[in-house]
Amino acid sequence: MDEQIKQSVLTELKQILSDRVSIDETVLQEHGTGFSYHQSSPPDFVVFPHTTEEIASIVNICANHQIAIIPFGAGTSVEGHILAVQGGVCIDLKEMNKVLQLDLEDMCASIQAGITRNQLDALLEGTGFFFPVGPGANATIGGMAATRASGTNAVRYGTMKDNVLSLTVVLPGGQIIKTASKAKKSSSGYNLTQLFIGSEGTLGIISELTIKLHPYPELSQAAVCSFPSIESAIHTAMKTIQQGIAVARIEFLDAITMRAINQYSHTDYREEPTLFLEFNGSAQLVKEQVQRVEHLAQEFGAQGFVWEMDEASRKKLWRIRTDAAPAIAALSPGAQMMSTDVCVPISQLAKCIVETQAEIEKTGLLAAILGHVGDGNFHLGIPIHRDDKNTLEKAKGINERLVKRALAMDGTCSGEHGIGIGKLSYMSLEHGQALEVMRAIKHAIDPKNIMNPGKLLPE
Repeated sequence: MDEQIKQSVLTELKQILSDRVSIDETVLQEHGTGFSYHQSSPPDFVVFPHTTEEIASIVNICANHQIAIIPFGAGTSVEGHILAVQGGVCIDLKEMNKVLQLDLEDMCASIQAGITRNQLDALLEGTGFFFPVGPGANATIGGMAATRASGTNAVRYGTMKDNVLSLTVVLPGGQIIKTASKAKKSSSGYNLTQLFIGSEGTLGIISELTIKLHPYPELSQAAVCSFPSIESAIHTAMKTIQQGIAVARIEFLDAITMRAINQYSHTDYREEPTLFLEFNGSAQLVKEQVQRVEHLAQEFGAQGFVWEMDEASRKKLWRIRTDAAPAIAALSPGAQMMSTDVCVPISQLAKCIVETQAEIEKTGLLAAILGHVGDGNFHLGIPIHRDDKNTLEKAKGINERLVKRALAMDGTCSGEHGIGIGKLSYMSLEHGQALEVMRAIKHAIDPKNIMNPGKLLPE
């Protein structure tokens, strides 16, 4: 950025935000890295707004100078979504973390976008309601909407696209719009809420959300069971879904992941392909679900069923699952995690995972497979060291072949991580001419291309 423009922008930002503008090198570097294995790319400024109106003023400054805007939540994305590839202004929403309205009668809440899921959980404690979408990291709810996030509850409660009623968005020209109302359904106009969910900050900045809340079930019961092979574990998950059993969570973890968990969390689970399951509902319904799934699992050779009945034990189990990523990284001290995901039709899931594991074994890389197999989504976690170019190239090769395998099975290049810069090269392959429609929407809303440029849509 030209130094004269830079000084002008800095002066204008400080007039609005005073000391909530940073050009500190450490802060800039933190905001250009995230959880990604991609090369760091810091912005020129980081700003910390408190209101939607302040965001609009910041956007107007950037639009006038035609400089890039990068929305920032908690920086937990893994595909380089928050990298400032053209420099510019990073808008960090962490100080916009208030609940604006808690409406238990209508089972919804209006919140600022910077509230994290852990903060929201704490604020909802004791209300009898919860927000079901929970990716592994403590992401912001706005960031989760921007990346169309998912999590372990998706098989029962859906993803972000199913749990957001309305958004307040600041457009690239500084206009503020509300995309919908609290109504549970509408046939009025284009579905703008869904347009911005998953747009990764390329169309506007989500500043507020109205989200659905769900009542806690009468009873929850969790279980862990191991299997003699990946196929037997995945087929159990497939049959569970195909038979319409309303399981709340069904997670697959391979033998490497289980070894990592045992070392990291000091547990003693069998180090074999494993399913983590949870059942919610009335006491009678849960009992019936448990019996049916246990019978199915035993047909596929399951053993070592461990049932977790009380809340503390269940929370510990899912905390262990949440810690799977750092556990895998810890298998290779000093490594960063290259994390990738795909999603395929559930009928293709076992084939896709088995072929992927066979390819990993051929390369000799340490790589773990885990995922939300109830909806066909799974992840690879590959510990890498930046200076080990050979391992990095092998890992990228596995990722590319995994994506192409998933697309050949009528799947998608990402079930929940999103595109960022990491999956850009596969967008044409997956979407074909539909990509031109996406580009037309982008150009219509953001003709100056200042909103998170270089992400989601290949040039």
